[in-house]
Amino acid sequence: MNKAILDSLLEKKVELKQRINAIEADFKKGRSQDFSEQTSENENNEVLNEIHHEAKIELDLVTQAISRFEKDEYGLCSQCTAPINPERLRILPYIDTCINCAK
Repeated sequence: MNKAILDSLLEKKVELKQRINAIEADFKKGRSQDFSEQTSENENNEVLNEIHHEAKIELDLVTQAISRFEKDEYGLCSQCTAPINPERLRILPYIDTCINCAK
C-alpha cells in the first residue's frame, strides 16, 4: 500500500490525540463562580463533549486502519475481503468496508 496513506493516517492520529488532550485539559480547568458565566460554560461543555466523543471514535477508526495497514490488510473489505474502491479510501482513509458491505 501507499506510504503516503500511512503517513496521512499517522498525522491524523497525532492531530486527534492533540485535540482530545486539549479538550480534556479544558474540562480540568476550574469553572467561573459567576452564574451567567456558568450558563455559557455549560453550553460550551455540551459542544466540547460532543467534539470529544467524535474525536475518540475517529481516533479508534484511524488506529484500526493503521493496524490493518501494518498487517497488509489495508484497502480490503473487513467483511468480504474484496478491494475497497481507492476513491472511497481517499475520501475516508480509515473505512474498512467496501460500498456493497457498507449498505
